[in-house]
Amino acid sequence: MIPGTAAGDGQAARPAATGRPRGCDRAPSEVYDVALLDLDGVVYLGGKGIPGAPQALTEARRHGMRLAFVTNNASRSPAAIAQQLTSLGIAASPADIVTSAQAAARLVAERLPRGSAVLVAGGIGLRLALRERGMRPVSTAAEKPAAVVQGYAPDIGYSLLAEAALAIRGGAWYVASNADATLPSARGPLPGNGALIQLLVTATGRQPVVAGKPEPPLHAEAVRRTGARYPLIVGDRLDTDIEGAVRVGADSLLVLTGVTQPADAVLAPPHRRPVYIARDLAGLLEPQPEVSAADGAFSCRGWTARLTRGPRGVDRRPAAAAHGAAGRLELSGSGNPIDGLRALCAAAWSADAAVTAEMAQSAIGKLGLPADVAHS
Repeated sequence: MIPGTAAGDGQAARPAATGRPRGCDRAPSEVYDVALLDLDGVVYLGGKGIPGAPQALTEARRHGMRLAFVTNNASRSPAAIAQQLTSLGIAASPADIVTSAQAAARLVAERLPRGSAVLVAGGIGLRLALRERGMRPVSTAAEKPAAVVQGYAPDIGYSLLAEAALAIRGGAWYVASNADATLPSARGPLPGNGALIQLLVTATGRQPVVAGKPEPPLHAEAVRRTGARYPLIVGDRLDTDIEGAVRVGADSLLVLTGVTQPADAVLAPPHRRPVYIARDLAGLLEPQPEVSAADGAFSCRGWTARLTRGPRGVDRRPAAAAHGAAGRLELSGSGNPIDGLRALCAAAWSADAAVTAEMAQSAIGKLGLPADVAHS
């Protein structure tokens, strides 16, 4: 990926280094050649389509943007995922799907000879991906697998995880498809593959090599398969989608239809800060407004945010800030709540003192957006 110039000149720019979200004077769908889209929490949630997603993606394609659906979920095959997307009104083929199972299979194939036995502690998606790379999936430690590849599957059982633990303790190379602590659902976060990893780590004392986001292998797989030159990573999670984008130097769009809550964005550390923020996938079709800075205030359209400091002599170290000594995060104005969120992010990210969850939630409350912090 080539470091770009201003986002409005038709090339992708470098991730924001100014401490605030960046503007784009054209719709991202007209600037970036490929959108690398997360699925759960971005396109659908718990199997149901997110309102407006099919229309936004259809329009993005009309603008010339290609779409690839990049998921940490390794339980299903690309064909099954493409079929689900098509049923939701989103045209997709298996070639449009990139999974952590495929990234994990490539890692294994680059290390082991063709035909090697690999114990699969996961779903059909992992088995198919390994077969495509010439590996031989097995299910028991007795078959002396050279590697264990473990991923989420809704029906995974104790006996298979026990076989994986025996194989790992016996010297098999341990690869995990992803380390997501939770999965989004309509009922709230559910245990994800990261929770299953902890079971095997506890049983074996071995840490896995992780293929999925935020680690680079899945991004590299997506770029290889799409030929993307100026990709835009689109996701709902700071700890996977956005951190993964920062790690590889790619631009990112955070949408608020899944795990991440507005206050999480305000509190994001530098390695988890998105370049753009939108309520949903319609953000692909809209120019992203600039956040301007003047005299310690940060403004985006009708909103202005400012971090007010505590009195002179107050201890402003993070521990003191946690008790409110750093001041307040103030917001004034009116208009689109997402513009207000952009201004708040800019004020918080540019601060030299800690912004607490209480400060963020108080300011977010003025926007009419959910103020909770996600537990992901």
